[in-house]
Amino acid sequence: MPESRKSVFKKILQWLLALLILTGGIVVYIAYQTVYVPNVSTGDKRSEMICIPTGSDFEDVVRILSDSGILRNKESFIRLAELKKYKNNVKPGRYRILANINNNKLINLLRAGIQEPINVTFHNIRKKEQLVSVVCRKLEVDSTELSALLNNDNYLKGNVGLKSQDVLSLFIPNTYQFKWNTSAKQFVNRMEYEYKRFWNSERKAKAKKIGLTPTQVSILASIVQAEQLQFPEERPIIAGLYLNRLRIGMPLQSDPTVVFAIGDFTITRVLDKDKAINSPYNTYMYTGLPPGPIYLPDISSIDAVLTPFKNDYLYMCAKEDFSGKHNFAKSLAEHNRNAQKYRSALTKCNILR
Repeated sequence: MPESRKSVFKKILQWLLALLILTGGIVVYIAYQTVYVPNVSTGDKRSEMICIPTGSDFEDVVRILSDSGILRNKESFIRLAELKKYKNNVKPGRYRILANINNNKLINLLRAGIQEPINVTFHNIRKKEQLVSVVCRKLEVDSTELSALLNNDNYLKGNVGLKSQDVLSLFIPNTYQFKWNTSAKQFVNRMEYEYKRFWNSERKAKAKKIGLTPTQVSILASIVQAEQLQFPEERPIIAGLYLNRLRIGMPLQSDPTVVFAIGDFTITRVLDKDKAINSPYNTYMYTGLPPGPIYLPDISSIDAVLTPFKNDYLYMCAKEDFSGKHNFAKSLAEHNRNAQKYRSALTKCNILR
């Protein structure tokens, strides 16, 4: 081959090699930028929370990330998501996105479905509607579906062994961690699990000893708690008093049960006309326990019923010092004296009750 042709051929090889190196460098640079360069911006915050609803597809995820201002470069995220096969593996949930992470870490987090759990706390609940509202403000749970489950006697009997009237006893007030995309059935199933953990053999034995089922314990505990919200130390005494009444078939005559029957929780004084309301929750009219809890009793109230203070009390009346505590009595005559002291204190202070 002539020297001139060799020289041209050599130059062409050199240019091809240079072009190959340049192209390779560009590819490596783009790959590096796509995979490893931080692509998340959370402003001044260390992290940002996003929620991917159930049923979302990849386009929804891109929109959610874009609308939240998290993605610096949308195209690089999409390219890597395609390579890592995330486009067809979208998992709903609530995710904590840390500041300045790269596409690779972001996609790995979303593809693995590593959610940020949510703490759900419920207490001071009187009705199922309140419980549904509290839960659905925190989780993706559909309120209509959850409400329907809690009012479906067939479902409740077959799955948790309760009825719609007493289903509130299933929920032990506490703080629980859930995934954001928990469904209504998953929520009820989780509460059944917690209920069974709570009602261990020791508590069941205590319930049997006082002649009540766990559900009946919760119902009585709800009354005890409603009677004494300020001073939990009085609850075992009140529990003992009500157990005494149950044993002899005496009506519980609890004002909070009448308030529950009326459904107006702003009532501060139960009148004689209120006590005449025909409701199974009216413990002035009907003996025994009402059909369901009138309050979501906390653990201390349940344990107060399970370990009551043994006494001979049958009556109680608010103390005349307006402390929120009670005077307890064994006889009606003693109770009437306590009631008169309370009425006199009201009159002296010019308080109309």
